[in-house]
Amino acid sequence: MRIVAVLLASLLFPLAAPADPGPLPERLADTGGGSQLLTAEAPGTGATTGRLTWWDRRDGSWVEAGSAPARFGAKGLVEGASRVQGTDTTPTGLYSLPYAFGVAAAPPGTRYPYRTATDRSWWCEDNEARAYNRWVEGLPADCRASESEHLTAYASQYARALVIGFNYTRPVRGRGAGIFLHVNGRAATAGCVSVPAEAMDRILAWADPVRRPHIAIGTTGGPTAITRY
Repeated sequence: MRIVAVLLASLLFPLAAPADPGPLPERLADTGGGSQLLTAEAPGTGATTGRLTWWDRRDGSWVEAGSAPARFGAKGLVEGASRVQGTDTTPTGLYSLPYAFGVAAAPPGTRYPYRTATDRSWWCEDNEARAYNRWVEGLPADCRASESEHLTAYASQYARALVIGFNYTRPVRGRGAGIFLHVNGRAATAGCVSVPAEAMDRILAWADPVRRPHIAIGTTGGPTAITRY
Protein backbone atom coordinates (compact mmCIF):
# COMPACT_ATOMS: atom_id res chain seq x y z
CA MET A 1 0.00 0.00 0.00
CA ARG A 2 2.82 2.37 0.86
CA ILE A 3 4.39 1.88 -2.59
CA VAL A 4 1.04 2.61 -4.24
CA ALA A 5 0.67 5.74 -2.15
CA VAL A 6 4.14 6.97 -3.11
CA LEU A 7 3.46 6.34 -6.80
CA LEU A 8 0.12 8.12 -6.55
CA ALA A 9 1.74 11.07 -4.81
CA SER A 10 4.41 11.34 -7.49
CA LEU A 11 1.70 11.51 -10.13
CA LEU A 12 -0.37 14.09 -8.27
CA PHE A 13 2.59 16.15 -7.05
CA PRO A 14 5.46 15.76 -9.55
CA LEU A 15 8.88 16.89 -8.44
CA ALA A 16 9.57 20.51 -9.24
CA ALA A 17 11.99 21.16 -12.06
CA PRO A 18 15.48 22.14 -10.92
CA ALA A 19 15.80 25.86 -10.40
CA ASP A 20 17.41 27.77 -13.27
CA PRO A 21 20.92 28.65 -12.03
CA GLY A 22 20.87 31.77 -14.19
CA PRO A 23 23.63 33.17 -16.41
CA LEU A 24 27.15 32.05 -15.53
CA PRO A 25 28.33 35.50 -14.37
CA GLU A 26 25.61 35.51 -11.70
CA ARG A 27 27.34 32.51 -10.10
CA LEU A 28 30.85 33.95 -10.07
CA ALA A 29 32.35 35.20 -6.82
CA ASP A 30 33.53 38.37 -8.57
CA THR A 31 33.09 39.84 -12.04
CA GLY A 32 35.54 42.72 -11.75
CA GLY A 33 33.00 45.44 -11.08
CA GLY A 34 32.40 46.39 -14.71
CA SER A 35 29.47 45.90 -17.04
CA GLN A 36 31.26 43.61 -19.51
CA LEU A 37 32.78 40.20 -18.82
CA LEU A 38 34.36 37.30 -20.70
CA THR A 39 34.19 33.77 -19.29
CA ALA A 40 36.61 31.10 -20.52
CA GLU A 41 35.40 27.75 -19.18
CA ALA A 42 36.96 24.32 -19.65
CA PRO A 43 35.40 20.98 -18.57
CA GLY A 44 38.41 20.12 -16.38
CA THR A 45 42.02 20.98 -15.64
CA GLY A 46 43.29 18.48 -18.21
CA ALA A 47 41.21 19.95 -21.02
CA THR A 48 42.69 21.90 -23.89
CA THR A 49 39.35 23.09 -25.29
CA GLY A 50 36.27 24.77 -23.89
CA ARG A 51 34.08 27.81 -24.44
CA LEU A 52 34.61 31.56 -24.36
CA THR A 53 31.50 33.69 -23.83
CA TRP A 54 31.23 37.44 -23.60
CA TRP A 55 28.54 39.14 -21.56
CA ASP A 56 26.88 42.53 -21.07
CA ARG A 57 25.36 43.78 -17.84
CA ARG A 58 21.97 45.24 -18.75
CA ASP A 59 19.24 46.43 -16.38
CA GLY A 60 20.80 44.52 -13.47
CA SER A 61 21.24 41.21 -15.31
CA TRP A 62 23.98 39.55 -17.35
CA VAL A 63 23.07 38.90 -20.98
CA GLU A 64 25.14 36.80 -23.39
CA ALA A 65 26.55 38.91 -26.22
CA GLY A 66 28.48 36.19 -28.03
CA SER A 67 30.24 32.85 -27.71
CA ALA A 68 32.93 30.83 -29.46
CA PRO A 69 34.92 27.61 -29.01
CA ALA A 70 38.15 28.27 -27.11
CA ARG A 71 41.52 26.59 -26.75
CA PHE A 72 43.69 26.48 -23.64
CA GLY A 73 47.23 25.44 -22.76
CA ALA A 74 48.65 22.19 -24.10
CA LYS A 75 49.01 20.97 -20.50
CA GLY A 76 45.57 22.18 -19.44
CA LEU A 77 44.71 24.69 -16.73
CA VAL A 78 46.16 25.42 -13.30
CA GLU A 79 45.46 27.80 -10.42
CA GLY A 80 46.93 31.13 -11.44
CA ALA A 81 48.39 31.91 -8.01
CA SER A 82 50.61 28.81 -8.15
CA ARG A 83 51.37 28.62 -11.86
CA VAL A 84 54.98 28.11 -12.98
CA GLN A 85 56.35 29.70 -16.15
CA GLY A 86 57.06 27.42 -19.09
CA THR A 87 54.55 24.73 -18.12
CA ASP A 88 52.15 25.29 -21.07
CA THR A 89 49.27 25.74 -18.64
CA THR A 90 46.55 28.38 -18.73
CA PRO A 91 46.20 30.26 -15.42
CA THR A 92 42.75 30.25 -13.85
CA GLY A 93 41.42 33.35 -12.11
CA LEU A 94 39.82 36.73 -12.77
CA TYR A 95 41.96 39.19 -14.73
CA SER A 96 41.85 42.64 -16.23
CA LEU A 97 42.39 43.28 -19.94
CA PRO A 98 44.93 46.14 -20.10
CA TYR A 99 45.05 46.74 -23.86
CA ALA A 100 44.75 45.19 -27.31
CA PHE A 101 47.43 44.63 -29.92
CA GLY A 102 48.09 42.92 -33.18
CA VAL A 103 50.29 42.35 -36.17
CA ALA A 104 47.24 43.35 -38.23
CA ALA A 105 45.41 46.64 -37.89
CA ALA A 106 42.58 46.96 -35.39
CA PRO A 107 39.25 45.76 -36.78
CA PRO A 108 36.51 48.34 -37.41
CA GLY A 109 34.74 49.43 -34.25
CA THR A 110 37.66 48.76 -31.88
CA ARG A 111 37.53 51.10 -28.88
CA TYR A 112 40.30 49.50 -26.85
CA PRO A 113 43.77 51.06 -26.84
CA TYR A 114 45.45 49.14 -29.67
CA ARG A 115 49.16 48.70 -30.37
CA THR A 116 50.31 47.56 -33.79
CA ALA A 117 53.28 45.21 -33.62
CA THR A 118 56.36 45.94 -35.74
CA ASP A 119 59.60 44.08 -36.35
CA ARG A 120 60.94 45.80 -33.20
CA SER A 121 58.08 44.59 -30.96
CA TRP A 122 58.83 41.95 -28.34
CA TRP A 123 57.18 40.59 -25.21
CA CYS A 124 59.94 40.28 -22.63
CA GLU A 125 59.64 37.00 -20.69
CA ASP A 126 63.17 36.89 -19.28
CA ASN A 127 62.94 36.52 -15.49
CA GLU A 128 66.16 38.51 -15.06
CA ALA A 129 65.02 41.50 -17.10
CA ARG A 130 63.65 44.74 -15.71
CA ALA A 131 60.93 44.66 -18.39
CA TYR A 132 59.71 41.19 -17.38
CA ASN A 133 56.18 40.55 -18.66
CA ARG A 134 56.06 43.77 -20.67
CA TRP A 135 55.89 44.86 -24.31
CA VAL A 136 59.17 46.40 -25.43
CA GLU A 137 60.09 48.18 -28.66
CA GLY A 138 63.59 46.98 -29.35
CA LEU A 139 64.89 44.19 -27.13
CA PRO A 140 66.64 45.56 -24.01
CA ALA A 141 70.18 44.38 -23.32
CA ASP A 142 69.08 42.49 -20.19
CA CYS A 143 66.21 40.66 -21.97
CA ARG A 144 67.34 37.57 -23.85
CA ALA A 145 65.65 36.86 -27.18
CA SER A 146 65.62 33.16 -26.33
CA GLU A 147 63.47 33.97 -23.30
CA SER A 148 61.07 36.32 -25.07
CA GLU A 149 58.53 36.44 -27.90
CA HIS A 150 59.12 38.36 -31.12
CA LEU A 151 55.49 39.30 -31.69
CA THR A 152 55.57 39.47 -35.49
CA ALA A 153 56.91 35.91 -35.57
CA TYR A 154 53.39 34.83 -34.62
CA ALA A 155 51.58 36.70 -37.37
CA SER A 156 48.56 34.37 -37.39
CA GLN A 157 48.06 33.96 -33.63
CA TYR A 158 48.84 37.59 -32.82
CA ALA A 159 47.03 39.06 -35.80
CA ARG A 160 44.75 40.53 -33.12
CA ALA A 161 44.83 39.97 -29.39
CA LEU A 162 43.99 41.26 -25.93
CA VAL A 163 46.54 41.26 -23.14
CA ILE A 164 45.29 39.23 -20.14
CA GLY A 165 46.42 40.87 -16.92
CA PHE A 166 47.81 37.68 -15.38
CA ASN A 167 50.96 38.43 -13.32
CA TYR A 168 50.93 41.89 -14.86
CA THR A 169 50.43 44.64 -12.29
CA ARG A 170 53.12 43.39 -9.88
CA PRO A 171 54.89 40.60 -11.79
CA VAL A 172 56.16 37.64 -9.76
CA ARG A 173 59.20 36.28 -11.54
CA GLY A 174 58.87 32.67 -12.52
CA ARG A 175 55.08 32.69 -12.50
CA GLY A 176 54.58 33.43 -16.15
CA ALA A 177 54.50 36.10 -18.82
CA GLY A 178 52.80 36.78 -22.12
CA ILE A 179 49.32 35.45 -21.43
CA PHE A 180 46.90 36.72 -24.08
CA LEU A 181 43.50 36.16 -25.64
CA HIS A 182 44.44 35.68 -29.28
CA VAL A 183 43.58 34.00 -32.58
CA ASN A 184 43.84 30.22 -32.86
CA GLY A 185 47.04 28.62 -34.06
CA ARG A 186 47.31 25.03 -35.22
CA ALA A 187 46.56 23.42 -31.84
CA ALA A 188 46.47 24.13 -28.11
CA THR A 189 48.31 27.18 -26.76
CA ALA A 190 51.39 27.64 -24.58
CA GLY A 191 49.17 29.00 -21.81
CA CYS A 192 47.01 31.60 -23.52
CA VAL A 193 43.32 31.43 -24.43
CA SER A 194 42.63 31.41 -28.16
CA VAL A 195 39.55 31.65 -30.37
CA PRO A 196 38.82 31.69 -34.12
CA ALA A 197 39.85 34.87 -35.95
CA GLU A 198 36.26 35.88 -36.61
CA ALA A 199 35.44 35.64 -32.91
CA MET A 200 38.50 37.72 -31.98
CA ASP A 201 37.31 40.48 -34.31
CA ARG A 202 33.83 40.37 -32.78
CA ILE A 203 35.29 40.60 -29.27
CA LEU A 204 37.39 43.64 -30.16
CA ALA A 205 34.38 45.35 -31.74
CA TRP A 206 32.36 44.60 -28.59
CA ALA A 207 34.85 45.36 -25.81
CA ASP A 208 34.64 48.85 -24.35
CA PRO A 209 37.33 49.90 -21.84
CA VAL A 210 34.92 52.40 -20.30
CA ARG A 211 32.84 49.41 -19.18
CA ARG A 212 35.87 47.77 -17.49
CA PRO A 213 35.71 44.26 -18.97
CA HIS A 214 37.51 41.39 -17.21
CA ILE A 215 38.08 37.77 -18.12
CA ALA A 216 37.31 34.87 -15.76
CA ILE A 217 39.13 31.63 -16.60
CA GLY A 218 38.29 28.34 -14.91
CA THR A 219 36.75 24.89 -15.03
CA THR A 220 33.18 23.68 -14.62
CA GLY A 221 33.95 22.28 -11.14
CA GLY A 222 36.62 21.40 -8.60
CA PRO A 223 39.25 23.64 -6.98
CA THR A 224 39.62 25.71 -10.16
CA ALA A 225 35.88 26.11 -10.78
CA ILE A 226 35.18 29.34 -12.62
CA THR A 227 32.53 30.21 -10.04
CA ARG A 228 35.31 30.65 -7.43
CA TYR A 229 36.65 33.71 -9.19
